[in-house]
Amino acid sequence: MYKALLRPLLFRMDPETAHHLVFSLLGLLFRIPGMRVFVSWMYRVKNSPVKKMGLTFPNPIGLAAGFDKDGLLYRELSAFGFGFIEAGTVTPRPQPGNPRPRMFRLPADQGLINRMGFNNAGVEALAERLKHKPKSIIVGGNIGKNKDTPNDRAVEDYLQCFDILFPLVDYFVVNVSSPNTPGLRELQDKGPLLQLLSTLMEANRTRLQPKPVLLKIAPDLSDEQLTEIIEIVQSTGLDGVIATNTTVAREGLKTSGNAAREVGGLSGKPLTGRSTEVIRFLRKGLGAGPVIIGVGGVFDAKDAREKLSAGADLLQVYTGFIYEGPGIIGKIMSGL
Repeated sequence: MYKALLRPLLFRMDPETAHHLVFSLLGLLFRIPGMRVFVSWMYRVKNSPVKKMGLTFPNPIGLAAGFDKDGLLYRELSAFGFGFIEAGTVTPRPQPGNPRPRMFRLPADQGLINRMGFNNAGVEALAERLKHKPKSIIVGGNIGKNKDTPNDRAVEDYLQCFDILFPLVDYFVVNVSSPNTPGLRELQDKGPLLQLLSTLMEANRTRLQPKPVLLKIAPDLSDEQLTEIIEIVQSTGLDGVIATNTTVAREGLKTSGNAAREVGGLSGKPLTGRSTEVIRFLRKGLGAGPVIIGVGGVFDAKDAREKLSAGADLLQVYTGFIYEGPGIIGKIMSGL
């Protein structure tokens, strides 16, 4: 029903308008008594628990950051069978993000280009929504810096988000790889990244029960840069890596016209191969210990299997969820 009826209607709208409409409808729908139970039954998933980082994930398929930045519907979205939900990217202060339009569909490529720019309501708003989070729902906190915070003070923004969300989320993701905040990817350079992660891990170790901390990286890094990432993960004791964020590359696109030339990060099917290559490279260098969450072009069980075979422990979907609909998790798990 989704592909035949709902998706054609939604794809007639501006992508961001469609997103907000879906969120509004889901919010209203789940106010109906018993609706969560019904949706959980309708989209029931053959779960296969995965134990990693001291957490037990009901299944390895999670929702990537960016879909529910402010944690508005993490309870409702979990009813569709996700093994975990990642909120964010969230920043210390609210910010509107980049001017609209800032999201573009590439249907011929099953892709999306976005230049959202960390639009979010701020870390305090997310924290308020997570205060009564059920323990059964695993939620990660994806943290970043405000656009107007200079890179030499970025660690302060990340620490503020870390401190506020610490008692509320199950794991953290340090996002230094979005292409849509000017200068942010410079924090992936060895020196700044080592300083940032070392500071966060020191703060983490002062806690009675430290939380897992992962780093989200870009797919556009060279082998030399990926080797530096491996060294930093090992030296700081980071729990793992999310591979990968969106790409600035545009090679091999079928889509022609203005949409394919829009500035921003590309996600979806065009990213499938490169993200899997990065996972394979990281696993070979990291060994069996650190966790790798694979994301980028996961649309079906075949995509999932390839990333798991390359070395991913867990997976996330975003663009696949938009193109395939809410049944994607059940289909992937049945295929696995």
